[in-house]
Amino acid sequence: MQPEQLQLEIERFFALGADAVGDADAESAFVELRDALNEGEVRAAEPSPESSTGWRVNPWVKRGILLGFRLGHLTESGHTLTFVDKNTYPARRFLKQDGVRIVPGGSAVRTGAYLAPGVVCMPPMYVNVGAYVDEGTMVDSHALVGSCAQIGRRVHLSAAVQIGGVLEPVNASPVIIEDDVLIGGNCGVYEGTMVRERAVLGAGTILTRGTPVYDIVRGEVLRATADGPLVIPPGAVVVPGSRAVTRGKGEEWGLSLYTPVIVKYRDEKTELSLELEELLR
Repeated sequence: MQPEQLQLEIERFFALGADAVGDADAESAFVELRDALNEGEVRAAEPSPESSTGWRVNPWVKRGILLGFRLGHLTESGHTLTFVDKNTYPARRFLKQDGVRIVPGGSAVRTGAYLAPGVVCMPPMYVNVGAYVDEGTMVDSHALVGSCAQIGRRVHLSAAVQIGGVLEPVNASPVIIEDDVLIGGNCGVYEGTMVRERAVLGAGTILTRGTPVYDIVRGEVLRATADGPLVIPPGAVVVPGSRAVTRGKGEEWGLSLYTPVIVKYRDEKTELSLELEELLR
């Protein structure tokens, strides 16, 4: 069916709550949504020039994903290994013609996640339902791409990177990583944070809604707002930093708090340091 009709069906069955369990039409609508997510035809969030952030969230897609959990029951799946999970979300199987390289060793992609041709997955890694991973991106060892996260082209998620997922509230923006972003090892990006194209996150950087980011290049402090996420500007190079506690016992004891700091914007030297990325793909 057309996306507009599929949306209406998903919304209708989601509104039924527990009454949708066991309904063959509800299961059929969910499977159609899941297949569309697999192919990248439907997304939890998508670029939109009409939005102030350049992205539009599709809450109905998240409702459909939650509907799948509601409809599912435990079942065994897998081949060499056995898994017990909701039957509505078996581990995806990839064929040579899919063009996705998944190295053996404990990686899994949940059905309902889209991986474009040219994506490289190093074990062990995990991509959850609703996620969208675009062409040429590398998901490195121990990396997590959470539910509904949107990952652009030629992104490198280094070892142990955590890209937070979000299903509820359904109108909340997912984490969005735009094209050509490099995220260093042990970074965490959570709570709908948006990282614009060509930005670099140094190893160990943590970004959340409640974490201010100090831009010492432009003399600004970046924060999430009531109506919008934390946004890292295009080309920004962000590293872990600290800021002094200026009152109470914190000041007396000389304590400081973690904060991300933008120390520069990408230049030719930064580009040279990233040449290794292409050799790894």
